[in-house]
Amino acid sequence: MEPGRFAFIIHPGDASQYANKFPLTRHFPETVVENLFALAPAIKASYITGIKSEFNTAEGWFVGCTLTSRQFLRLPHWFVMRKIIGAARLAERLGAKIVGLGAYTAIIGDAGHTVANNVGIAVTTGNSYTVAAALEGAKLGAGVMGHDFSQAEVAVVGAYGSIGSACARILAREVKYLTLVGRNEEKLEALARQILQETGLAPRVSTDISKTLPKADVVIAVSSSVDAIIQPEDLKPGAVVCDVALPRDVDERVAAVRDDVLVMDGGVISVPGNVEFNLDFGFPRGHSAACMAETMLLALENRYHNFTLGRDLSVVQIDHIASLANKHGFKVAGVRSFHRAMDDGAFQKIRENARRKRARLLGQFQPVS
Repeated sequence: MEPGRFAFIIHPGDASQYANKFPLTRHFPETVVENLFALAPAIKASYITGIKSEFNTAEGWFVGCTLTSRQFLRLPHWFVMRKIIGAARLAERLGAKIVGLGAYTAIIGDAGHTVANNVGIAVTTGNSYTVAAALEGAKLGAGVMGHDFSQAEVAVVGAYGSIGSACARILAREVKYLTLVGRNEEKLEALARQILQETGLAPRVSTDISKTLPKADVVIAVSSSVDAIIQPEDLKPGAVVCDVALPRDVDERVAAVRDDVLVMDGGVISVPGNVEFNLDFGFPRGHSAACMAETMLLALENRYHNFTLGRDLSVVQIDHIASLANKHGFKVAGVRSFHRAMDDGAFQKIRENARRKRARLLGQFQPVS
């Protein structure tokens, strides 16, 4: 089989991240750096080597789209799309046969269709494997914390988005208690009706995180919010949160003040082989986001046709990419929390802290005899 050749489009979360590649930028105000790079063409950020499964090898490139997260949301749509297409065309010139859209490049516009129509190579958003990895991670975390997943109260934050709706539709086949959380009640109700028709389960809907999450045992967070929307006071003692969103949905204060909950870095995948990404993009050595891994998997298979495009994700495709991951040895990378690996000792401490906090809360509401 011919070695796979792929590219994956990345972009900085904020202007400070340009310093990883261009150290001089740290000496300039963020707005100056943002405006400067908005006018720059896409860049080859790194060359990726060493991906090897039992069946094939692959090489690729990180291609940088020079817009920050907030610029994707604030700049004119036509300008943003031109930047994304420019990055995809650079991937094609480098020799990639499939290009993956990362972070906001997969969200803006029609989730990949316009990009695919303007380049000569295959395109995928990577969202199918993101869903599969999120669900696998949530189940892993629930088991660690002692929850019976099928009986747990499960909430999906960002439920009517592309990834959230697919997660919710699959979860509805496996759990009894499901709540869909988002800002738009009409969209939540429409998704709830679809799930009822498909599975017979009637999910609850909520637009209020602060009232809903304190009841949830397991939370899958997949919103496209620029800012963190899950705060320390929102979570139940002993809760598991699988945070798949980029940028994060869970505020970093949770790690500092809630030692009784498990917040997992969702969608972190261990890549087979001795992979060298040659770029610090926030993941430990040999690991990637699930959306990146989907692009690698398709390259290893020489599947050079459009795969995950648009917002209506196919459950069949999600099952298929999960089977390819199993074939090639891609795995959810255990349990990581805010970029740190966790072990049995850490899990035991969280469970004990949760037990103590539940006991204190229960004591506050006991009637006085």
